[in-house]
Amino acid sequence: MFAQLAFRCRCTLWLSAIGILLLLGGCAEEPSTLERVQAEGVLRVITRNSPATYFQDRNGETGFEYELVKRFADDWGLELQIETADNLDELFASLNRPNGPVLAAAGLVASDGRKQVARFSAPYLQVEPQVIYRDGQRRPTRPEDLIGKRILVLKGSSHAEQLKALKMQLPDLAYEESSAVEVVDLLRMVDEGQIDLTLVDSNELAMNQVYFPNVRVAFDFGDSQNLAWAVAPGEDTSLLDEINTFINRAHENGSLQRLKKRYYGHVDMLGYVGAYTFAKHLQQRLPRYEKDFRLAGQKQGIDWRLLAAMGYQESLWQPTATSKTGVRGLMMLTLRTAQAMGVSDRLDPKQSIAGGAKYIAQVKSQLPDSIQEPDRTWFALAAYNVGGGHLEDARKLTKAEGLDPNKWLDVQKILPRLSQKQWYSKTRYGYARGGEPVHFVRNIRRYYDILTWVTQPQLEGSQVTVNNLHVPGVNKVPQQDDMPPL
Repeated sequence: MFAQLAFRCRCTLWLSAIGILLLLGGCAEEPSTLERVQAEGVLRVITRNSPATYFQDRNGETGFEYELVKRFADDWGLELQIETADNLDELFASLNRPNGPVLAAAGLVASDGRKQVARFSAPYLQVEPQVIYRDGQRRPTRPEDLIGKRILVLKGSSHAEQLKALKMQLPDLAYEESSAVEVVDLLRMVDEGQIDLTLVDSNELAMNQVYFPNVRVAFDFGDSQNLAWAVAPGEDTSLLDEINTFINRAHENGSLQRLKKRYYGHVDMLGYVGAYTFAKHLQQRLPRYEKDFRLAGQKQGIDWRLLAAMGYQESLWQPTATSKTGVRGLMMLTLRTAQAMGVSDRLDPKQSIAGGAKYIAQVKSQLPDSIQEPDRTWFALAAYNVGGGHLEDARKLTKAEGLDPNKWLDVQKILPRLSQKQWYSKTRYGYARGGEPVHFVRNIRRYYDILTWVTQPQLEGSQVTVNNLHVPGVNKVPQQDDMPPL
C-alpha cells in the first residue's frame, strides 16, 4: 500500500514537472523576423520586373529598387534573393505567405488601402501621381475632364484607389484596371492612341518618357505621395526598424540622393547625332584613335571601322566618357567586362579599344552556328548591348511568331516586345529595354557605312560636303536610297 502510494506520488511529481516544462516551452519566444533572416543569411525580397524597380541588362541585375535593397542586404552581410511578382495583388499576397519573401521593394505608394495588408517603412522617394495624355489631343486640366475617356491603370495600384475614390464624387467616371500590363505598356498605349489616358507616378514617367515622344502630362492627380518598402503586418517590427534606420542613414549620407539622381535626374537617349556633328568628329577625333582601332581590329579579326563605329556610338570617341550606370571609357566598358578582358585602366583609349574589340569578338563567337554573316555581326552588336540572355529570349519569341530567329531583319521586329509585360512575362530573363539594341545596331550600321565610304582607298584625296561641312577623303556621299537597309 505504501509502495502504491509512493508510486502515485512520483507520478504526480513527474506529471507536474512535465507540465512545468511544457509551460516553459510554450512561453519560449519565437525568433523575430530579423533573427530568422540573420540565421538564414538570406534576405528574400519581392519586387516588380520593370525599369524603375528591377531588371537585367548587359551589366547584370539593376534597377533603382534593386540597387537600394542590395545596399541594405550588403550592410547586414546577407545574400540577396530576388523574386518578381506578376502583378501587385500577387506581390502583397506573397508577403503573407509562410516562408515567403520578408520584404517588398517595388516602388510602392504607402496608401491607406495598402496599409490594411502590409506595414510600410519610412519614405525614400516622393512622387506625384500624374494624368498622362497623348500630344495632339485635348489636354485634360481637371478631374471632371476624365469623364468619357478611355482610361486604363494597373490593377491593385494606388492610382486605381484614387480613381475609385473619385468615382464616388463623379459617378459617370469610367476606367479599367489590368494586371496584364506594366507602366511601360500604359505609356506605350497612350503614345500609340490605344487608350486616351492613364495614371503613373512622376518618377516612372521621367525614366520612360524619352521613349514615347507623344506622351504628355495633363495634370498632377492629387497630392504628392511617398514610396516605401513593405513588410508583413503584425507586431514584429524587428526588420522594419532596421529598414527605417537604413533609409534614414541613406538620406543623411547622401547615398539615396545620388541614387535618385542617377536613375531619375536624367535619361540617356540613343539616337543619331547628325551628319554635321559626325563629320566634325571624323576630322577632329578619329585621327587620334584610328591606329588603335586598326591594330585591335587586326588582332581580333574584326573590321576596324566597325569597332570605330561602336566607339562613336558608345562615347562619341571620348576616352573619359562615363555613364550614369558606371560604364566608362571610349568603348564604355563595365568594370566587370574590363577586368575580364584584361583592361586595367578603362580611361586609357588604347586599352579600352583593345578590350572592346576582344569582348565583341568573344560575344560573336558564342552565338549559335545557325546565325551566319552578315546577320551574325548585327546579332553580336545586339548581344553586346542588351546581353545574350535577352537576345535569346527575343529569338525564341521570333520563332514562335513564325519568323526566322537567325535573321536580324526578323529579330529586330520582336526585340521591342521585351519591354511589354504580355511578352517578357513569357521569357526566361524578363524585362529589357528591347528597343535600345535595335537603335544601337541601327546607329552603328549607319556610322559604319559612312566610315566605309570615307575610307575607300580609291577616294582618297577628294572631298565632299555634308551639311555644309567639308569632309576630306570622300568624293561622294550616297543618297538615302543608296544606303543599305538598316
